[in-house]
Amino acid sequence: MPQKLAVYQVDAFADRPFAGNPAAVVPLQEWLPDALMQAMAAEHNLSETAFFVPDGPGRWHLRWFTPRLEVPLCGHATLATAAVLAGELGHAGDMQFRTASGLLGVSREGERFVLDFPANPPQRAPRVPPGLAVALGAVPREVWKARDWICLFDKAETVRALQPDHARIASLPDEATGGSAARVIATAPGDDGLHDVVSRYFAARVGIDEDPVTGAAHVQLVPFWADRLGRDTLVCRQASARGGTLWCERRESRIRMGGTAVLYARGEVFLPDTI
Repeated sequence: MPQKLAVYQVDAFADRPFAGNPAAVVPLQEWLPDALMQAMAAEHNLSETAFFVPDGPGRWHLRWFTPRLEVPLCGHATLATAAVLAGELGHAGDMQFRTASGLLGVSREGERFVLDFPANPPQRAPRVPPGLAVALGAVPREVWKARDWICLFDKAETVRALQPDHARIASLPDEATGGSAARVIATAPGDDGLHDVVSRYFAARVGIDEDPVTGAAHVQLVPFWADRLGRDTLVCRQASARGGTLWCERRESRIRMGGTAVLYARGEVFLPDTI
């Protein structure tokens, strides 16, 4: 008989369906084979599918898979997991997740879930990857590097208007420690009086041409903009087609990111014994 598991789909960093970043969330009692979890993530075909198993009171071991590979950090799928635990599985109180990026916390502040992630401050890139401006379709004023390439533009409208060549972005060289695939963040100051920062995120090589809302990008962007703007509290807007808002704060070596989430679907999946 096929194995039957619950699955939830949540729009994270969203206050309504069809906004923010959708993630699939699969609660487990024990780990499935990695190949099976990767196949499920490919089947779901969302930016990330999160899998978690119990790891003690108020604590879980959490992993994230894109349609192509497992990733070491994912903000929106962590938010989605917390929303499932709180809204669907009856957990009250703070949460901790043991992950490949260390212990991550999630607390509740009103309607928002607040993620506590390690900061990853960027440095000015000594070399710009050949073809970066051509891939983006615009020339950035500055290029910085943390895990990802960070391209600074003067105007938010330039970031919103980008029509990148995703195949070219996927072919860009990468210099990140650990050899992660090249990913590009385009960012500019906010221009609407509501948001301090605007960004977009491109990651074709890991199976995501444009990620709608990206927590892992903001552990890099918040230190960058906090230093540049001279304050530690920022409202950030990711200007994808779906769009999402993150209420962020730098606290020493940690980044707090707040957002809301909306349950879109709950259901069951039926798994074969082997793949």
